[in-house]
Amino acid sequence: MKILKNISLPLLGIIFWEIIAIWLNNPIILPRVESVLSVLLAPQQPILGTGINLMDNTIISIKRVVSGFLIAGLVAVPIGISMGYFSTIRDFFDAGIELLRPIPPLAWVPLALAWFGIGETSMLFIIFIGAFFPILINTIAGVKGVPTILIDSAQTLGAKQKDILLKIIIPASSPSILTGLRIGAGIAWMCVVAAEMLPGSDAGLGYLIMYAYMLSRMDIVVASMIIIGLIGLTLDKVLRYIEDKYFKWKVMMK
Repeated sequence: MKILKNISLPLLGIIFWEIIAIWLNNPIILPRVESVLSVLLAPQQPILGTGINLMDNTIISIKRVVSGFLIAGLVAVPIGISMGYFSTIRDFFDAGIELLRPIPPLAWVPLALAWFGIGETSMLFIIFIGAFFPILINTIAGVKGVPTILIDSAQTLGAKQKDILLKIIIPASSPSILTGLRIGAGIAWMCVVAAEMLPGSDAGLGYLIMYAYMLSRMDIVVASMIIIGLIGLTLDKVLRYIEDKYFKWKVMMK
């Protein structure tokens, strides 16, 4: 029954999509479901004369997202923990963080091209920027949200600063950090599509979407969008599973 509830909305969406596509009868505006399925069911077939197939483009995008996302996490989490726990560090970084945070990742594209040139580094930088701030802000919020009674109790029992940080602050703030990672992962996928449309890109789902659009192959455009959505959904499900499995105590504390 639960599975039926989960798939009912996507099924209705597919039915509605097919009805509209038949009514329009114009694959340049909206392709039929079967034409998109034919692309999805042949992921190893070379497309658009690029010499690489849908699976290859997907793997390239996944590698870029994972690389940029991991770098963002490795940088943002330690900084967030430091800013959340030490007020001096927070006061030092806060103005700069709040100044840069509202800037959309795509606004960094000209600077990325100027600093790193055309290529992988510029793409990774855009993905990094997109994932960095959600992870950072949620990490700071998680650390600041740790009940002070836990810290006071540990200090009363003679715990050292290092022990408080490793055994209280980080475990207690982990659910919020994980939420930041979930949000950051989603934004990283948004950014990779835009990054792969930059000059010099010749592979990836973002590149494929733009190239297919130029050739009026909307079936490939929609197929690529579906793959991005499915990968994002899978990643979110994995992070939610970790959250539900290892952080049930957080729900009990509320």
